[in-house]
Amino acid sequence: GTDICDIRRIETLIKKFSTRFTHKVFTLQERALCESRMQCAACYAKRFAAKEACAKALASRDTPALPWQSVETRLAPSGKPEIILQGAAHQRALDLAGKNYRLFISLSDEYPYAIAYAMLQT
Repeated sequence: GTDICDIRRIETLIKKFSTRFTHKVFTLQERALCESRMQCAACYAKRFAAKEACAKALASRDTPALPWQSVETRLAPSGKPEIILQGAAHQRALDLAGKNYRLFISLSDEYPYAIAYAMLQT
């Protein structure tokens, strides 16, 4: 799955809805990371794109939308992004790929865009 997100859109949503937006879409760990960054909106935009890309990678013809917080982006000690699936997203990955699934994510941004690629491996 792939997704592109306009960082300016995330900036607008944060200005308009503040924590109502960020608390609905992002986990506590994601919010803590993004709020610690100078480019806060770009950090959020990459994670928003990651959630969408993962949802696409985990989708089949008739699957419903995933809860936003069931897909979480974390950083490994090396700085490499990793995806943690919980709840419905984890169950969907199990159903599609079995218990040994791996989900890979690549994130990038160049203002005004953020992009994510997600790949599910069995």
